[in-house]
Amino acid sequence: MLARISRRLAGLLATLFAASFVIFAAVYAAPGDPAVFLAGGRDKLTPEKLELVRRQYNLDEPLAVQYGRWLWDGVHLDLGRSFKYSDQVSDLLAARLPTTLWLVAYATVLFVVIGVGAGVLAAVRRGTWVDSTVVGGTTLAASVPSFVSAIALVALFGVQLGWFPVTGGGEGLSGRLHHLTLPAVSLALGALALISRVTRQAMVDAGAADHVEVARASGLPERDIVRRHVLRNALGPIVTMCGLVMAGMLAGTVVVETAFGISGIGSLLVGAINTHDFPVAQAVLLLMVTGYIVVTTLVDLLHPLLDPRVKERAA
Repeated sequence: MLARISRRLAGLLATLFAASFVIFAAVYAAPGDPAVFLAGGRDKLTPEKLELVRRQYNLDEPLAVQYGRWLWDGVHLDLGRSFKYSDQVSDLLAARLPTTLWLVAYATVLFVVIGVGAGVLAAVRRGTWVDSTVVGGTTLAASVPSFVSAIALVALFGVQLGWFPVTGGGEGLSGRLHHLTLPAVSLALGALALISRVTRQAMVDAGAADHVEVARASGLPERDIVRRHVLRNALGPIVTMCGLVMAGMLAGTVVVETAFGISGIGSLLVGAINTHDFPVAQAVLLLMVTGYIVVTTLVDLLHPLLDPRVKERAA
């Protein structure tokens, strides 16, 4: 187990290193010159002033030197200073990250509870109208883009019915839940559809095992069979997929936060890209990639504990 954890941690660090270089290089390869933005635009911009700005922000150095400097500072939690706000990037992230985490957590609760519940119900009622309804509903939910569902939710529940606010992240527990309900639903719809499908198939596969037939032949109640023999053996792929979906939700907040006017890291990334605020864009992208890699690594380590068959194959 220790050797397995060590290998996963080494792979995590190597992946983070490669991802950080790709992010740094891709941002600087994007159209636009950050020196022009820092100098206040192209009006009355002389070559001497532009060169001075480049030297001041180390933009005249080779890409490898800039990356090494940025990586060294990042290891020491110094993510640079925003070109647009003139604040430390770490302060901007600290101010906006809690709202995004609340949104992701809320959406995760929704898609796990409703998605797993719908998948279990469809598997138990396989071949009935309940199964067809769940499959049809999840197919429809998966086909609707998040920005379309966001607009529809705002128009119906925010504007026409007035049940929920359509902007802001709210304050306090009740305020956050009230403000983030529509964004969380919009973010969770596609994930809910995927999780319900995975849960249904995992339950069907687990229910076809020989020991399940033996349990039925022995006269055990169907409810106990589903809970103790079918659902327990299906937890491995269900938990794995839930973890993967949750890890990818940080990137999904870009569209949802922009649509609902939420001050999170998703909307911060959109603003940074539009204004060529490279330090902020790099930091947010690195945070999203790091979150995804860390969560997927934890899920990979947790999977053998949920499914002994995976543990045996790993051994």
